[in-house]
Amino acid sequence: MSVLPEMILLATDGSADAVRATEAASDLAMKSGAELHVVHVWHDVPGFAHDFVKRELRRQGQEILDGQVERIRASGGEVAKAHLRRGRTSNEVISLCEEIGAGLLVVGSRGLGTVQRILMGSQSEEIVHRARVPVLVLRGGEDAWPPVRIVVGEDYSDDARKAGELAAGIGRLYGADGLLVYSHPDLPEVPPGEARSTVKDLMDMRGRDEKMLEARARELAEILGRKPEVRLSDGYPASVLLEASQEVRPSLVAVGSRGLAGMIHTRLGSVSTKVVTAARGPVLVYPHVD
Repeated sequence: MSVLPEMILLATDGSADAVRATEAASDLAMKSGAELHVVHVWHDVPGFAHDFVKRELRRQGQEILDGQVERIRASGGEVAKAHLRRGRTSNEVISLCEEIGAGLLVVGSRGLGTVQRILMGSQSEEIVHRARVPVLVLRGGEDAWPPVRIVVGEDYSDDARKAGELAAGIGRLYGADGLLVYSHPDLPEVPPGEARSTVKDLMDMRGRDEKMLEARARELAEILGRKPEVRLSDGYPASVLLEASQEVRPSLVAVGSRGLAGMIHTRLGSVSTKVVTAARGPVLVYPHVD
C-alpha cells in the first residue's frame, strides 16, 4: 500500500511562498498520480461595508485562484477542482480538507522573519497546529523544491513514524537521500558514588537507541529505495534538525506534531512548531489524531 496521498489540497494566497507551494503541489501530484484541488480564501470585511467592496474582494480572490490554476495547467499539471471560499483562512482550508477527504495539505509560508512569525503567528502555522492530515509548508525561494534529501526527526512516536514514511515516499519520487535523526534527552548529572553504574546505564541506553534507530532506518529504506543515514545526537531536537537541513539543500524536514510522553514529550512536543517557524526550506508535519 502506498504511503502517498491520493488527493492533495493546495491552499494559495498569491504570495511568493504560495507560488512555491503551487509548484511543489503540482509537481508532487503529477509524479504521484494524486488528484489536485486548489483553494483560495478571501477575507470578508466586517460590519456594513458596501456591497461593492465585498464584490471587489471576491473578484480579487477569484483572480488569485484563477492565476494559480493557470500556472499549474501551463506547467502540464491538472486541477480536479478550484475552490473559492470566504472567511478565516485556517478555518476554511481545514473544513474543505475534511469535506473532500484530502490526504495532504500544501501551503506556503508568508516569509516573515523569525521574530515576526513568533510574535504574529501565521495562517500556515495555524493550519499546521489544527489540521488532521499532514501539512507540507513551503518556503525558501525558487530552489526550495524538489528535495535532494529528506531529514526525518525520529522520537519513536507513531506521529514521527508516519512523518518519516510519508517523507520517504516523497523522497523516492525525486531520488532523494535520507537522514534519520534522533536527539537524546540531556544527560543527567552523575550522583556521587554512582558514577560507574550510571555511566553503564547511559551507555546501555545509547546502545539501545542506536539499535532502534538502525531498525527504523531499515524500515524507511524499503520506502525510500535506499537506507537513510542515521544520526544520534544529544543536542536540542529542533536545533539539530534545522542545522541538518542546511547541510544539503534543498532538504525536506519531516516531523511528527507530538512526541512521546514524559520527559521526552516535554522536549519534543513543540519541535514541530519551532521547526516550522524557523526552517529555511520545506517542512512536512504529520498531525497527532486521537
